[in-house]
Amino acid sequence: MLKTEQLEEQIMKVLDANDVCAFGTVDGNRPKIRYMVLFHEGLTVYLATNSRTDKVDELRENANVFVLTGYDGTLSSEIVQMEATAKLCTDNHLKEKLWNDELSRWFEGPHDPDYIVLELNPTRIEYVKGESEPQVWQK
Repeated sequence: MLKTEQLEEQIMKVLDANDVCAFGTVDGNRPKIRYMVLFHEGLTVYLATNSRTDKVDELRENANVFVLTGYDGTLSSEIVQMEATAKLCTDNHLKEKLWNDELSRWFEGPHDPDYIVLELNPTRIEYVKGESEPQVWQK
């Protein structure tokens, strides 16, 4: 069993190594999953999106989300599964900080009014390395 600090370090290592995640929301009473580009600071995950997407409407109704990342096709994969609460952010400082050229495929720039950031604050994170027992971080 990892200590909390060690577990957080392992989780952040997985987040550092993966720039794409499966992101789940709830639409009514059904789950919806899509791939998204992942940014993070510590255990807080940020996702860039368009303010006019279905996921934004879904989050206004239910802010509970799920993130899955880390699987590389091998049994030794380090995987992070995160339950979190999402917040819609239009803060210009955060949008500028996360902006990169890849986002120009969808937005005119960091001040595009359709560009928003989803801030995901974890409530529970499961970390699994290979076939070992899951380690659980909880807020």
